[in-house]
Amino acid sequence: MIDKPIHTILVIDDDEDIVKTIKGNLELDGYSVLFAYDGRSGIDMVREHSPHLILLDLNLPDIDGIKACQFIRRNFDFPIIMLTARDSLSDMILGLECGADDYVVKPFNALELSARIKAVLKRTERSMVKSCYEGQCITIDFKSRTVEVHGKLVSLTKTEYELLELFVNFPSEVLSREFIRQQIWRDSHLYKQSRTVDVHVQRLRKKLEKTSSNQRFIVTVAGVGYKYTDDTSVQT
Repeated sequence: MIDKPIHTILVIDDDEDIVKTIKGNLELDGYSVLFAYDGRSGIDMVREHSPHLILLDLNLPDIDGIKACQFIRRNFDFPIIMLTARDSLSDMILGLECGADDYVVKPFNALELSARIKAVLKRTERSMVKSCYEGQCITIDFKSRTVEVHGKLVSLTKTEYELLELFVNFPSEVLSREFIRQQIWRDSHLYKQSRTVDVHVQRLRKKLEKTSSNQRFIVTVAGVGYKYTDDTSVQT
């Protein structure tokens, strides 16, 4: 049996207590963890160790986290999740525009951070290794962003496509509405208290099931969220 490769995560944060907590939680999740307490040391470790993912604090003692993120993005292609105590919309947008893949506001829940890391790694691995997804009934071409159900082309909006892409990255896993919202609308507070997730999921479900009226691809899990399945045995 071949063991799954261990992902290495580099934490760049000047708060030793936060680094210690993150390191302990991530090691429990099976990750190998490196850490640095300032931007220059962090960049040196990026060069030396080529981590699979970087957790980068926005407020560093030597180099501003935005500048560090920009430097890493110009020279490397490792995914970056920004960590910060700032929760203003402008800071979130700035962090994402400088090249970060996601943004987490302190204090954060360990489970939330774990889920964000898992999602970013899955997206990265898929873009690096796979050019398409082929289920029993659905085919997705990630390069052309086209979707076919039972061989018939299905026209999806940008949001509907991103929802479907998110679901197929977590097959048979229940995704909460909050997790979906954070992944699809990471840089906006616009939909925080709305039922927009439900509306978009229902529209996506309707389009997918148009060519297969007796099958459910996206199943509602009462009180929790939604689960994707491409199993023909799951029917209405």
